[in-house]
Amino acid sequence: MANIKSAKKRVLVAARNAERNKAIRSRVKTFVKKVYAAVEGGNKEEAAAALKAAVVELDKATSKGVYHKNTTSRKISRLTLMVNKMA
Repeated sequence: MANIKSAKKRVLVAARNAERNKAIRSRVKTFVKKVYAAVEGGNKEEAAAALKAAVVELDKATSKGVYHKNTTSRKISRLTLMVNKMA
């Protein structure tokens, strides 16, 4: 560990932020998986509902700085295309 007080604090802050970011990423992945599961299951209504929830979670993650806005945009676009292609 660092010797300077400010460096020690930065190590602690970085660890805390990494833990928070990991939790947010995990939550986003869970919601995205629900969309994939609904699409594979063939249930359009369920997929649309899951997509709506996933978009909200992705936007929250972006606002907190976990994902870059272009990454979020790309993920939302791909998920929306998948759901819209369902018959």
